[in-house]
Amino acid sequence: MTDAPLLDVQGLRVAYTTRAGEVPVLTGLDLSLRAGEALGLVGESGCGKSTVALSIMRYLGRAGRITAGRILFEGRDLVSLDEGALRALRGRRIAMVYQDPMASLNPVMTVGRQLMEVPMVHERVDAAAARARALAMLREVRLADPEAVMDRYPHQLSGGQQQRIVIAMALIAEPALLIMDEPTTGLDVTVEAAVLDLVRDLRRRHDSAILFISHNLGTVARVCDRVGVMYRGELVEEGSVRQIFTDPRHPYTRGLLDCLPTSGRDKRHAPLIPIAGQVEPASARTPGCGFASRCPHVETGRCTTRAIALATVEDDAGHRVACVRVDELAQASRRRATLAVRDAQAPTAPVIAVRDLHKSYERRRARLAARKDVVRALVDVELTAARRRTLAVVGESGCGKSTLAKILTGIEVATGGSVTLDGIEVAALPVDARDRTLKRKLQMVFQNPDSTLNPSHTVGYAIGRALRRLRERAPADVPSGVARLLEVVKLGPEMAARRPRQLSGGEKQRVAIARALAGDPDVIVADEPVSALDVSVQAAVINLLNEIQAERGTTLLFISHDLAVVRYLADHVAVMYLGTVAEFGAVERVFAPPYHPYTEALLSAVPVLDPDAAASRIVLEAPLPRGDEVPRGCPFATRCPRRVGTVCDDVPPPVQQLDGGHRIARHIPAKELAARQVPL
Repeated sequence: MTDAPLLDVQGLRVAYTTRAGEVPVLTGLDLSLRAGEALGLVGESGCGKSTVALSIMRYLGRAGRITAGRILFEGRDLVSLDEGALRALRGRRIAMVYQDPMASLNPVMTVGRQLMEVPMVHERVDAAAARARALAMLREVRLADPEAVMDRYPHQLSGGQQQRIVIAMALIAEPALLIMDEPTTGLDVTVEAAVLDLVRDLRRRHDSAILFISHNLGTVARVCDRVGVMYRGELVEEGSVRQIFTDPRHPYTRGLLDCLPTSGRDKRHAPLIPIAGQVEPASARTPGCGFASRCPHVETGRCTTRAIALATVEDDAGHRVACVRVDELAQASRRRATLAVRDAQAPTAPVIAVRDLHKSYERRRARLAARKDVVRALVDVELTAARRRTLAVVGESGCGKSTLAKILTGIEVATGGSVTLDGIEVAALPVDARDRTLKRKLQMVFQNPDSTLNPSHTVGYAIGRALRRLRERAPADVPSGVARLLEVVKLGPEMAARRPRQLSGGEKQRVAIARALAGDPDVIVADEPVSALDVSVQAAVINLLNEIQAERGTTLLFISHDLAVVRYLADHVAVMYLGTVAEFGAVERVFAPPYHPYTEALLSAVPVLDPDAAASRIVLEAPLPRGDEVPRGCPFATRCPRRVGTVCDDVPPPVQQLDGGHRIARHIPAKELAARQVPL
């Protein structure tokens, strides 16, 4: 790395034109990035992170414009460049990877054509040379069988493969600056880890600078050298990864870190601490510190009358903080919760019992073909969930988690086996055949509330409809019932008159939970309910689910790929792989050796905040087999780093019963597994 910055942003101001007039979004941003360096930008949604990226690309759209400042890249001011000069830079010297890979991939063009297009347009090479470059780049991003991938369309690839293709497209011209905007959001933990390893490796080989935007602080700690914390269009803290994650000085940075579930903390000992309130809209900007209205250390007048600039922390070179009380708060302890969620009652008989559950689908090989493939979605699934307890179901996409949830809710019916809900058999009972009492017993909260809330109806209508259908409430009683449920999920009664578009992501998820509570259910099935939320909103929703469980005795089936959240929230964990339960037991046993090798690989892929933590990554190189290609023996045999021979390919693994109801489906004896493994 050289001392001269590759990218130097000076006093950048950006505004968007709205019906209410021009709204400032960035208000004088300064940041720099050297060649070969990785800078992470973190903060809640609405803090301006993506606007920074789009400003550098000069792609703000018609509504956005740069009102002041300079963006110096390789000594040239991007703000003053014309469209022709910008086109020559974009894709060639500056490239961007977006959150959704399908936003960058043309669905009607093969992957090969799209990759070849970059060197052909920017470097004027012929088709043969461009194809050779594309194949080499596919190998570099570790995609198996690159020749076959070249001829595929984007929809024929998995999410992880699509993201690798987008990264390959960004790097094929060897840009000096790579901007990545939430590149791993929504990916499985193993795919996320592989993409992050790939980014670090490619950065070293190509000496590219990286601007890495994310709300996942663990991924930033794994990839970046420095971190910039943004709030309301301003940098409030900047420093090395070690400075930010081990000695945060700004109250907002501390607040973000307090929202995260970390090792040694669980729901019984320390609730998460969400930041009070939410990011104010840019149109409501006030003088002074932008964080003042949410800060537990605010001093009226001193913090609220004038703009606060970044200043270097005394005796800590490279660490800058925008806080007038930074020296006074240096010795202040981080916030700690005083009340823990406790439940002294012993668990009762299982409210959910799944025995020998099977679910298969038939799929034609071709449109007119007579032969059908049998896709096994669930095979011999056995698990239980006790009343007042949380059962987490984890695993990669395609392992059967959502299929299990659909059978529990009656969206799908089982091919075989038994599922009892409070003693009632429901495996073959579709939701339309379930009476009102049975429907009330189990309700579901989906990952994306936008897909389940009708944009044309108010919040009050959505919750009221659930009350009328599940509880047979009289029309006159519905408004009071809606207000009571909104109070339960910590929302004011005025929310009843709002429509989904008028709510934040966290508020919409709370409304979805309120609607699920309308029937006073015994079981709530939550399918990835916090995966796309900011860390503060995630903490608030997790605390809310804990409180509801403690007060109402609800059983929670929590489906997630975020193992840090699972470790914090769950009482029991079921680890699923290709429709089977690879491991099941109490959370403290599943997260300690001996692990199933698949559990071990999942845990090793979880990004941690500690920059000094020794990495012990277990890389699963082979892709997840399709449902019609499951091995005869152990389902994990084709990817297992601890396979013992042909027995793994030919013989289904025995289920080993360990202490405390912990069980592992594995050929290797538990004592031998424990001797090979270390706590993760």
